[in-house]
Amino acid sequence: MTVGIATMPFVLMYHSVDTYEHDPHLITVSPDRFDRQMRWLQARGLRGVSVRELLDAQAAGSARGLVALTFDDGYADFATRVTPLLVRYGFTATVFMVAGHVAGRNEWDDGPRKPLMDHQQLRAVADVGMEVASHGLRHRRLPDLTESELHEELHGSRDALERMVDRPVRGFAYPYGVLTAREAEAVEKAGYDYGCAIWDEHPCRHALARTYVGERDHRLRLTAKALRHRLRWRTRI
Repeated sequence: MTVGIATMPFVLMYHSVDTYEHDPHLITVSPDRFDRQMRWLQARGLRGVSVRELLDAQAAGSARGLVALTFDDGYADFATRVTPLLVRYGFTATVFMVAGHVAGRNEWDDGPRKPLMDHQQLRAVADVGMEVASHGLRHRRLPDLTESELHEELHGSRDALERMVDRPVRGFAYPYGVLTAREAEAVEKAGYDYGCAIWDEHPCRHALARTYVGERDHRLRLTAKALRHRLRWRTRI
């Protein structure tokens, strides 16, 4: 199902929210900066929601003022730092969990090791309204995989997460943001309702473009990113 340019949602992409000393891949936002970013949304009359909620609202014609918040990998700070703050603001979000590394660490990364959520934390964030979605089993580059390996990443990760949270898993995010038409088609055929990419070369419902947000994104930079999205996709946020 192709998403028309006029309906491309505004989706923000985060990874981790925590204090840090070394962050070579720029995946971490400090808690104070994240709080300020959420206050910026609220001050503009915007509400952060999960991708699932935004797409459902879009289908119902009621998506005005909604911005999707996404968090890749499933770091433990999503449970300890992000979720309590979002609940305070009345926001929700989607966390894309690497299902094969629950209660582990980001072993695929060459940067600092960070703990990932465990089963109890995943269930807890789902219970307060956060969407748990899949980021694959092992954070592997999908275009490099055989058909059987791709099937395992898509189906195995969803099955594992659904057992953990006792809810349907509707979304998928491509590890490293890399995909070809084969992977987007496989995600759709696997029964996922949507897929999140990063870039916008071939945007569709199963390759939604996202806007990166980092520590340096203060009020003016966020305003510029929102304006760029609005001009690029002719949307009203």
